[in-house]
Amino acid sequence: MKRTLATLFLFLFATPGIRVSAQVNPYKDGTPGVTGYRSEVLAEVIVQEEKFTRLAEAIPADKYAWRPSPDVRSVAEVFLHVATANYNLYTLVGAKVPEGLDVKGLEKSTTDKAKVIATLKDSFVHAKKAITAMPDADLEKSLDWFGGKNTERGVLLFIVRHGAEHLGQSITYARLVGVTPPWTEDAKKKQPEKKETPAKEKQ
Repeated sequence: MKRTLATLFLFLFATPGIRVSAQVNPYKDGTPGVTGYRSEVLAEVIVQEEKFTRLAEAIPADKYAWRPSPDVRSVAEVFLHVATANYNLYTLVGAKVPEGLDVKGLEKSTTDKAKVIATLKDSFVHAKKAITAMPDADLEKSLDWFGGKNTERGVLLFIVRHGAEHLGQSITYARLVGVTPPWTEDAKKKQPEKKETPAKEKQ
């Protein structure tokens, strides 16, 4: 199973170029109120938010408890894991977890599609606020990190990488249950239809 997932990951990411949805494009529209490195991080988080949300909405509710093998997260758990990270990881750069939110039990709290999507959306609102509120002066602050040291700049980079890893996992899950990512469908719709070549011209 692990080898199959690895092969699928290579297939999914071996496509040229980066397509940004017409609905969300922070590279074009910018990130008002945020500049510099934090703006670059925020742009990536905004794109991830849209893709996670659209993918979560596209996957049928009856597939939310599905998992490719017993020892890995289910569809719902992956989305809720991302939500949990959006609350936990940003505490490292000064954001506080909302009062009353049980982050420890969040990942396994529900398989209800509507609740999962609502939780995911709320977590990205929190993430964007955390990036926006963080002073640029804090970017070079050092902290203990996996037995070594890192800066808050590096933590933001890690958070983006972590989200990207689980976005890839979610894309793989979606395809395994027969769902094409919505942005892939968007790209197909934009492609001009191929005209059938007359039989005489084929010869």
